[in-house]
Order: sequence, then C-alpha cells, then structure tokens
Amino acid sequence: MAASGQQRRPVVVLYERIADAIHDGTYPPGSTLPSEPRLAAELGVGRPALREALLLLQEDGLLSVRRGVGRTVSDRPPRRGYEHIQPLEELLSSGSPLRVRPLLRAMEEPTDFTTQHLLAPARAELRFWESLLVGEDAATALSHEWAAQDATLQARHPAFAQALEAAQDAPVSMLSVLTASSKGVALTAHSAVSATLLGRRRGDLLDRPADTPAVLVTQVVRVGDTPILAAKHMLPTGAPALPVLQSN
Repeated sequence: MAASGQQRRPVVVLYERIADAIHDGTYPPGSTLPSEPRLAAELGVGRPALREALLLLQEDGLLSVRRGVGRTVSDRPPRRGYEHIQPLEELLSSGSPLRVRPLLRAMEEPTDFTTQHLLAPARAELRFWESLLVGEDAATALSHEWAAQDATLQARHPAFAQALEAAQDAPVSMLSVLTASSKGVALTAHSAVSATLLGRRRGDLLDRPADTPAVLVTQVVRVGDTPILAAKHMLPTGAPALPVLQSN
C-alpha cells in the first residue's frame, strides 16, 4: 500500500478555510465574525481548534479584537501570496501606500549579478533604476532593478520595452511598469531571501547606521525561459513585514 502524503494540522486547514472566506468576501473588511459557538457550528469544528485558528489569524493581522464587539475582520487584510508577482511597494503597503522616489535612472554595463540573472553579454547596455520606497515618515526600502537589453525586450516583451521608455522619469518601480504592461503575457518569477547588513552607502540612503541588519530579496522575472527583469530589494530592520505564502 502506498504511503499517504504528509497531512496538514487540522488547525492549519481551519485557518485557511477562514482566511479564504475573508479574502473572498464572505467576511468582508470591518465585519464582525459570528460568536465562537455559532462559528464552530457553521464550520463543523470543535471550539478548541477554532479558538487556536482565530488566535493565529489575529497574530497574522487578518482579525482584530474589539472590546464589547468581538472579533472583527481587519479593514485592510494582508495581501496573500508572495508567489503572485506584485511590486514591492504594494506588498509592503499596510494602511497607507508606499511612494516610489527615483534616485537614479541610467544605462550600465552588466555586473556579475546581471550577467548571471539576465544572461547579459559583455558590453551590453542594461537599463538600471535605483529607487527608495518611502512611507509616511521615512524611507523603508531600497530597490535596484535592471531590465534585459533592449534587443531581448523587443523580441520577448515589446510592450514592456515601450512602457519602460515612457516611464523613464516617473515615480514608479520597474516591476510596476512590467506588471502594468503585461496583460495577456505570462510571467514567472523566482525570489531568494537572505540576511545582510546595510553597509555605508545604502545606510546613508535609508538614513540608518551602516551596521543595521537587513533582509535582501533578489528577484528575477521571466517571459517563458527568458529573464527580462532582475532586482535587489534591501529591507532594513523596522521595514514593513513582507508577506510570504508557501503552498504545495
């Protein structure tokens, strides 16, 4: 007899059922959940498992507890899925949107990073954008984004090439330009997350000490097998949480 696959804990399954109901509008933002006995009956589960799932949902920002009212759905539930291709300023937005402040828009020759991730030949010219993501009070992240060389873009995604040219001086991220110009174009992306320190220059830009711990997110977006955008995003300590959803 074949071995069965790994089973998820019941509380995780219950968490996902309630989270799905929140995201599909069954429990809309600002609404109050039914009482625990009623919700347990509606879902066909025991109250101990329900209470644990509700606590996890509260910890993750989908629910809040209001004295005298009960558990309510957050007005802006966290977006689900880092597996969805979204600009970083949208993923990190919580309560108020982040603004993109352009620092540098230039053409540059490939570095080791862009040679590896964009397969750029030597002496190619790549479009490079450096931007700060700014919240209400201060800069919260620094982004470096590179597009593949123009010949590659014209062959694989001409709409993106045209949109990039038009947005050269606009206060937007390169990834937001890509997603907005990709209607009908299938994109795939891969990201990696690692820990690092800001360093002097990035610390100066983010107004933080050079030895501030940070999360470095590297990202590559492809059309088919062709990489067309590569990025490095630096998130120092204190930056908004980056939502990550893993599924199988």
